[in-house]
Amino acid sequence: MELNKQQDPKLAPDILDEWFVPKEKNRDEAEQVVRPSVSYWKDSWLRLVKNKLAMLGLIFLILLVVMAIFGPVISPHPGDQQVLENQNQPPSAEHWFGTDELGRDVFTRTWEGARVSLFVGVVAALIDFIVGVTYGGIAGYKGGKVDHYMMRFVEILYGLPYLLVVILVSVVLEPGLFSIILALSVTGWVGMARMVRGQVLQIKNYEFVLASQTFGTKTSRIIRKNLLPNTMGPIIVQMTLTVPAAIFAEAFLSFLGIGIQPPLASWGSMASDALPVILSGHWWRLFFPAFFISLTMFSFNVLGDGLQDALDPKLRR
Repeated sequence: MELNKQQDPKLAPDILDEWFVPKEKNRDEAEQVVRPSVSYWKDSWLRLVKNKLAMLGLIFLILLVVMAIFGPVISPHPGDQQVLENQNQPPSAEHWFGTDELGRDVFTRTWEGARVSLFVGVVAALIDFIVGVTYGGIAGYKGGKVDHYMMRFVEILYGLPYLLVVILVSVVLEPGLFSIILALSVTGWVGMARMVRGQVLQIKNYEFVLASQTFGTKTSRIIRKNLLPNTMGPIIVQMTLTVPAAIFAEAFLSFLGIGIQPPLASWGSMASDALPVILSGHWWRLFFPAFFISLTMFSFNVLGDGLQDALDPKLRR
């Protein structure tokens, strides 16, 4: 409504209806002030895209996965081919990352090691996700004595030094890919379980969960349909931090010689083999595996920070 300027309000003691006329509706202006309907996940993606550092980390991880798949294929030299005449050759047009003490191509072995390192990190993260989400979801939803005893067991495992447990399990079992994944998963799920349990304790008292309980919905369905979808944001962030931790632990164990065993190659085992000859000037043998370990962990961490901000419902516009 706007005031009709043909009438002077000071000359009349009362407010008259003809002083006010309806304002014309401008359809274009109305559409400008209305916010388009955006889903939670689309809004989170739009906010993640604006985080340049997180997107840079995501692009590197995508390229890393692509090179881990196709890198050994495009290389002209097989990773297990030993040519003693070419041992410890520096990077060149023939050997892009140089060669090792057995004349094997470091470029090919680097991407074969990426396959192993990424496989260990992703599988360990998936096991942590399955065990941690299931355990923490049941403890948080049930509450009472069930939650008490389940979390006491978690606290016992949480109090054990993580790397010490991993080293002990790796020593007891025969060194290999299966044993190192098992060692990383023995206590790796504890952090996920504690996080999920805290989220479920908050959400289980919401109206939509109480309504499902009132209608007699099964506990498994409530956890699967009502609780877990509303905790996926923190779970995804936790997984992006679990993968680099598993990759670093695998590299550390392989560096000590109790991780991945020959003929398999990993970044940690390549760094361990290169350490004795680093003083001889063969810098490329340690540089490339160490470089990709550092860059991979950095990319996962910045991506996790970006996802934490993007998935935070408090920051949604």
